[in-house]
Amino acid sequence: MPTQKATVAAKVLIVPGLYGSGPEHWQSQWERQHPEFSRVGQVDWDTPRCEDWIAVLDAAIRKENDNVILVGHSLGSVTITHWAFRYGRRIVGALIVAPSDTEAATFPEGTTGFSPVPTNPLSFPSIVIASTDDPYISFERVTKLAEAWGSKLVSIGARGHISISNGFGAWPDGIKYITELQHAS
Repeated sequence: MPTQKATVAAKVLIVPGLYGSGPEHWQSQWERQHPEFSRVGQVDWDTPRCEDWIAVLDAAIRKENDNVILVGHSLGSVTITHWAFRYGRRIVGALIVAPSDTEAATFPEGTTGFSPVPTNPLSFPSIVIASTDDPYISFERVTKLAEAWGSKLVSIGARGHISISNGFGAWPDGIKYITELQHAS
């Protein structure tokens, strides 16, 4: 009788955006509620360089032998797409929440190398969660990016940048997408 390989649950890596998602942000709350989740800590949260951010992300992914689900927000989501474009490795999946349009005039200054946003298909399952009135990306643009990446797009209506200032505390509904990605691979 053939033996079955035991599957190990994917490690969830939280990938914050610019300024690192404060203590009340849903990413930080998920970390507290789920001690098995880990945050990818960047060297410089305030003036990020894409090369540095994707190198730190890659080290965290390699540490888990690519058995990860990435949960990005804002610039963290864009970092995931740059990492995927650079390395092309297959991971379990990625939850891409409120990706910032680093090419738009509304994007904050002080970042280096995040433009243009990659538009290559991702080599792993992904879900993009977007708001129809996000000030950092138009819904039309996020729709085109999700399509280019081969991602499932979920619109949550007019909810801003999907952050604490838009009423997203612990965001329990978001956890279901991690479960969906776990079963998609």
